[in-house]
Amino acid sequence: MTGARVTALDPAGYRRSPWKNGGGVTIDIADAYRPGAAPGAWDGVIWRLGRTAIVTRGPFSDLTGYDRVQVVVVGRGLVLETPTGEIDVREPFTPVRFRGETPIVSRLEAGPVEVVNLIGLRGPMHIDLRVLEPGAALDVAAGTHVVYAPVGPVEITWVGARHTVPTTHALRIETPGAASVRSNARALLASIAARA
Repeated sequence: MTGARVTALDPAGYRRSPWKNGGGVTIDIADAYRPGAAPGAWDGVIWRLGRTAIVTRGPFSDLTGYDRVQVVVVGRGLVLETPTGEIDVREPFTPVRFRGETPIVSRLEAGPVEVVNLIGLRGPMHIDLRVLEPGAALDVAAGTHVVYAPVGPVEITWVGARHTVPTTHALRIETPGAASVRSNARALLASIAARA
């Protein structure tokens, strides 16, 4: 797709931000804020992709007004307890979606885990977090896309061009139209688009 802008994201430039409830720290991989908002602050977040460790049972932050998608990338056995039942995240690389205002307490059945979270404002934004499996292509629409290599290096093919993404690095792709992306190893693809 001509007109697409591809930016390599290096972990050395990732920001460390405290959870909104102060219970942990998130490594911010990529994000967008309202004009004038302080990067890393919760006020003004439009969307944010981050990685965090969950090492003990505890409550999730109240992110009222945001949609969330989460996937385990290290470990297994995570269960999100809600007032109406459980959200099963026991298996790695199985994204789950939930609303930011849902009261959640994490339960660890097999020790600590690391997760990747994508959050986005519910009204103006549509977010998705998918798994790129080796050799498979995923179609994307116009918008912002972040390819993240959570556990090993990957080679990404974007509209015929190849990009190497080392472990824990990412590519941020801004594209004005539809395209497809392919990976030679397992990776995550976060997609953020403005609602029509």
